[in-house]
Amino acid sequence: MTTASPLSERAAMLRALELAATPGVPLAPNPRVGCVLIDTEGAVVAEGHHRGAGTPHAEVDALTRAGERARGATAVVTLEPCNHTGRTGPCAQALLAAGVARVVYAQADPNPAAAGGAATLRAAGIEVEGGLLAEESAALNRAWTFAVTHGRPFVTWKFAASLDGRSAAADGTSRWITSAAARRDTHRLRSLSDVMLVGTGTVLADDPRLTVRDADDRPLPVAEQPLRAVMGLRDIPPSSRVLDDAAPSLLLRTRDPREALEQLHAREHRHVFLEGGPRLAAAFVAAGLVDEIVAYVAPVLLGAGPAAVADLGITGIAEALRPEVVDIAVLDPDVRFTLRPAAPGSPLTAPSAGGN
Repeated sequence: MTTASPLSERAAMLRALELAATPGVPLAPNPRVGCVLIDTEGAVVAEGHHRGAGTPHAEVDALTRAGERARGATAVVTLEPCNHTGRTGPCAQALLAAGVARVVYAQADPNPAAAGGAATLRAAGIEVEGGLLAEESAALNRAWTFAVTHGRPFVTWKFAASLDGRSAAADGTSRWITSAAARRDTHRLRSLSDVMLVGTGTVLADDPRLTVRDADDRPLPVAEQPLRAVMGLRDIPPSSRVLDDAAPSLLLRTRDPREALEQLHAREHRHVFLEGGPRLAAAFVAAGLVDEIVAYVAPVLLGAGPAAVADLGITGIAEALRPEVVDIAVLDPDVRFTLRPAAPGSPLTAPSAGGN
């Protein structure tokens, strides 16, 4: 049997990744997936992508568009075809029924409930190859991959601080430490999560809106807003802006970070953007439940005021937490640092580098 060249399959996979990243596709609870069907000469037969929970998977979308032209084609898909029946049927069976001759996928499905599609296809006599641009596919669904692998949402802790590490002045004022550019960047990052999480203390002190807003400070449509989650045992006023109809809201009656994440995971949320105050941040860091830090540092000196994170119980430099810096960007005049643990899913620690 003649198959498309590896170069054609690579080009098709790059296109499938573009389809998977189509703007407007929900970031949760399902992965973003793209599929391209090509013939034996490498020509595109049909394309498809997943558009969110309950909609056809990428393979089925492409197969539907191809019709009888799918017979004998190669399906190039960014994620291993699923092997289970959920809101929709198994993609492995759909590919078999359509008569495709070969399947090339990027990322193996890390979800044990859906994995096994490749084995099913091979057992039925279909040529299967996995791993083409696997890293790129996994990066596209970074939070989803983490969540289904670790059984909890991926947590990004974001904070803004002065040059001397203060999150507010001595009188409690914190509007604004960072620049408009940093705030716009924060909204961009908010839009990449599906939950924004704060504690009741932040709501009582600041009455934040916790919405994703555009450059003119206008909120995006409700359908594009992450869930606003507030954790803690204290009541918040019904008039709190976090409870308005600008975005969905959820009250988590717990002070325990792990329990809060369990509740969010049970609701199929994949990426938490932690924007609470110093005590909530310390609780998540101490519990080893921060997977990424985004810190905006402003060229401002305050000399007093609350620190960006509360007491972590560290008494000596040898105990310091040392996450890895993966990116530094200047957002004039502020600087954004992005840091992660040394290994995915590990606590925010690394061996002490010593020093003077």
